[in-house]
Amino acid sequence: MRWLLALALLASAWTAQAAGDAAPPLKLWHAYRGGEEAALVQVTERFTARTGVKVDLLAVPYDAYAAKLTNAIPHGAGPDVFIFNHERLRNFHAQHLLAPTTGVLVRGDYFPNAVEALELDGQVYGYPMSLKSLGLYVNTRLVPDPPTTTEELLRMLPALSDAGAGRFGLAYESGDFYFHAPFLFGFGGELFDASGRASFDTQGMARSLAFVKKLQDDRYIPQEASGALVKSLFNDGRAAMVISGPWFAGEVSPSITYRVVGLPVVSETGIPMRPFLGVEAAFVSAQSKQAGKAQALARFLSLGEASVVRTTVGRQIPADVAAYQLQAVKDDALISSFREAARHATPMPNTLEMARVWEPMKLALRAVLQGGTAPPDAGALADRRYRALHRERPPDASPLPWLGLVGVMALGGTAWVLRRPAPALSFKQRYPDVKLAVAYLSPAVAGLLVLVFIPFAVGLSLSLFHHEAGQYSFVGLANFVDILASRGYRITEPLSFYFTLAVTLLWTLVNVVLHVSIGLFLALLLKDPLLKLKGLYRVLLIIPWAVPNYITALMWKGMFHRQFGAINGLLVALGLEPVSWFTRFSTAFAANVATNTWLGFPFMMVVALGALQSIPQELYEAAEVDGASKWTQFRRITLPLLKPAMLPAVILGSVWTFNMFNIIYLVSGGEPGGATDILVSEAFRWAFQRNEQYGFAAAYSVLIFVVLLAWSSFTRRLTRSSSEVLG
Repeated sequence: MRWLLALALLASAWTAQAAGDAAPPLKLWHAYRGGEEAALVQVTERFTARTGVKVDLLAVPYDAYAAKLTNAIPHGAGPDVFIFNHERLRNFHAQHLLAPTTGVLVRGDYFPNAVEALELDGQVYGYPMSLKSLGLYVNTRLVPDPPTTTEELLRMLPALSDAGAGRFGLAYESGDFYFHAPFLFGFGGELFDASGRASFDTQGMARSLAFVKKLQDDRYIPQEASGALVKSLFNDGRAAMVISGPWFAGEVSPSITYRVVGLPVVSETGIPMRPFLGVEAAFVSAQSKQAGKAQALARFLSLGEASVVRTTVGRQIPADVAAYQLQAVKDDALISSFREAARHATPMPNTLEMARVWEPMKLALRAVLQGGTAPPDAGALADRRYRALHRERPPDASPLPWLGLVGVMALGGTAWVLRRPAPALSFKQRYPDVKLAVAYLSPAVAGLLVLVFIPFAVGLSLSLFHHEAGQYSFVGLANFVDILASRGYRITEPLSFYFTLAVTLLWTLVNVVLHVSIGLFLALLLKDPLLKLKGLYRVLLIIPWAVPNYITALMWKGMFHRQFGAINGLLVALGLEPVSWFTRFSTAFAANVATNTWLGFPFMMVVALGALQSIPQELYEAAEVDGASKWTQFRRITLPLLKPAMLPAVILGSVWTFNMFNIIYLVSGGEPGGATDILVSEAFRWAFQRNEQYGFAAAYSVLIFVVLLAWSSFTRRLTRSSSEVLG
């Protein structure tokens, strides 16, 4: 039956293609990398060979994947088919992004729990492609007998670990809640209470956090571990065991002999460490204009030869029952191991509540690992952050007063225009070259309209709405009231607008002072006529500003790493203690400032150097004749004549720094606990990381505009004053 249905779908797609060769290719979005991406490319090529339907693949970064889908699909700019985990199903369904598969999907083709994960209100959305859960990768050369309990694990780790040599018994992304969930469930913790609401302040949560904190304090696991670091440690033989999913197999070096086993049982409770079970599926967009072809492609990706390719090349755990009857799959120990692990995994809920727990749990987990919070207090910290982030929906407001205000303003403007006295000359007489002027100005006007005025109007309008699950409701000034009243959190907490504003102002002030000071100092050195190789020095000093700032930010982020960073390596070489840079506000703020100073001083240096070269040398010679010291010459001649050139640069640099999103987001990531976030990064988080509260984020953006407008008014006076002095 399944093959007849598959042939029918493929024949339908082929017929459609033959009927119109000009039909556009199907768009398929994914977030794969490595072997998984290579397998997907092979599968889509086979689909094209079978049906003649071309497929365009687009790899989207995972962090931005969900946001791109929810923004692109409703406007008809999204994919026909996209591959995503099942936990966002309910959210996608509420936003009308998905087309159902009921009547096309055959339940018997897949494992029952995989289909159940994709079921909502009696309909199935998506074709199950693979099962994802965590397992224990073991380097068999270092660990011949994998641990079955945490007690055995703790006995093994001391002999396998040597932090001084960069060796660890166990490695995983300890700051990510997805990887901490097995510990939580193994210690008897629950993520949701009986009513389905998130529950953080539990005994199981505290015990699981204490266990992981001890592993880190004893240096059995690396600190601040990222996926790239875990991969590097395992491939270099410096990590004996790794907790990861099937995707990790495609990144393991061929020189490493390993096996995968289930996670150990927690000795204290007798409960196995149960990871989350995720079902990755091929979803068909509700806005696809080629629905039949899209359904055929999605089903093809999940069954038959596609499952074999994804298993053997992509190292994925297929949800296709028939795939496990094939000898190639039966003989694959990795696939069998992960299939067994998936049997005992905890299915990840596809509710909106699940999407709301990630940031509070990330905050609690990192606060414990960084030493800022004790494990028993972390649950309460996560609970406070949860309540603050997921505020109650504001009451709906009537748009009539606002429409009336707009009407009154329009009438007032019309009356003002009509009451003006008629000019003596007509418009054409006053401006005879108006057509030529319009021709010259129209490109600039169009650019400003598209890039500035329309986005500003949309953002201003959006700030008056509340967004939830794809639905917008008019709430008037409620978003602004909540922000300015700091509802749900204290003024001194990182989520407060006032706290973030203070951090932003401090960030801007410190950076601009350092940019100007260092830039002016270097410009004075480069102006010295006795300095040799000045051209070479100028080229070298301008490089930090010429390199894209996100590349520089990632480089500095690596240098500030607690165990493997170059800066801590230098401190250790000098006999000093290494610093956990992102555990305290002061050090995290200093790391951000150091990175941005490196990026910003070359611009000020170039401006200052140009201004210095325009100062007549005769002024200094006359001052020397009069007996003026070097300091007096600098204070009485250099600074006053630098001011007209440096003041606009300072104003421009302050605006750039005020909105320097990349450095904050990539270096400190707002750590600790969002304390180093600035206004623009906070607005980003409200929009894309906190349940898509677009209206709240737009209100933040409007307030940022107001602050910069006030700064612009103040600097206009400074510029006018400088011009008057110069005149």
